[in-house]
Amino acid sequence: MLDLKTLSLALDELEQERGVDRDVIIKGIEDALAAAYKKEYGEKGQIIRASFNPETGDVEFKQIKIVVDDTLVYKNDDDKKENDERTRFNEEHHIMLDTAKLIKNNVKVDDELEFPLEPKEDFGRIAAQTAKQVIIQKIREAERENTKKEFGNSIGTIVTGTVQRFERGNLFVDLGKATAILPYEEQIPGERYKQGEKIRAYLYEVDENAKGSFIKLSRAHPQFLVQLFAQEVPEIESGDVIVKSVAREAGSRSKIAIYSPNEHIDPVGAMVGGRGVRVLTIMNELGGEKIDVIEWSENPEYFIEDALSPAEVVKVTIQNTSDEEKYAIVDVLEEQHSLAIGRGGQNVRLAAKLTGYKIDIRTVDPASLEENGDTMR
Repeated sequence: MLDLKTLSLALDELEQERGVDRDVIIKGIEDALAAAYKKEYGEKGQIIRASFNPETGDVEFKQIKIVVDDTLVYKNDDDKKENDERTRFNEEHHIMLDTAKLIKNNVKVDDELEFPLEPKEDFGRIAAQTAKQVIIQKIREAERENTKKEFGNSIGTIVTGTVQRFERGNLFVDLGKATAILPYEEQIPGERYKQGEKIRAYLYEVDENAKGSFIKLSRAHPQFLVQLFAQEVPEIESGDVIVKSVAREAGSRSKIAIYSPNEHIDPVGAMVGGRGVRVLTIMNELGGEKIDVIEWSENPEYFIEDALSPAEVVKVTIQNTSDEEKYAIVDVLEEQHSLAIGRGGQNVRLAAKLTGYKIDIRTVDPASLEENGDTMR
């Protein structure tokens, strides 16, 4: 009925290379064969089971009937009582206890009786196709489970792979035991990748669906920047430097706010490194993306002022707003206005993301500063 040599090889491969138990596969084949038999030849309500012998390729089909009595079923509408919780008797599904005892003397209610079903000569092709589909399904399930097991604990970390191929703007990356996808929108604008080259990316999701498990990577994610710093700055791993927030426009510019609970540690100096070597290493990884390292402050005026660097700020005024809508007015001199806003509004936009405040930049006249006694911090 089935190509036993091919089947045996498939069973061995699934068991040895993919860790899928042989008995689980055979059970899956039996369930699928029973469902296929019922679809082709069965009656409504029938319970059909299949027994498959992988050594000979033989398949036996049996109909199962559940032993019931009058407390469990009613035979017609006349027997049905008000608020009756019993099930209607189905001769394809049920067998009455008194009848069942004629077949098996010690049978009890809820027992199952088996009745052999005749083999069908034209079922061979259906059986072979069904077994093939089950094996393919089990392979997919094994791959999905292995992917989840292998990479599920790597979510939130940087992984290294090899550029495999491109499809509709998406980049497929070989991670060794699985293939990941770097979607177009998660790539750094302007970066170009060559087939076969090494690439590092942030693993942010293992997505499971009917087609399998998909490992999703990103080089544009703000946490990619955080993890790159974590690899370069030992003080982050030790807890002497803590990343408080990140604002990033991948490939162009980022701002990262950091804090140190250790008063003897200079958090900005630790992030930048001697002669800027640490931050330069990360900038090179990101294709020259500019990175502003900002020291976080619990004082929002100071934090917003530093977040707008390299612009010099005259004054920051926090408005009384709700937690959902934080608002700040920032005064700058006219010559600092364009620097505070940034090209295309990028600097103030990133500062707003970093601090969580909506920021309004205003230009002030130096003469008014002298009148009011305001000075720059």
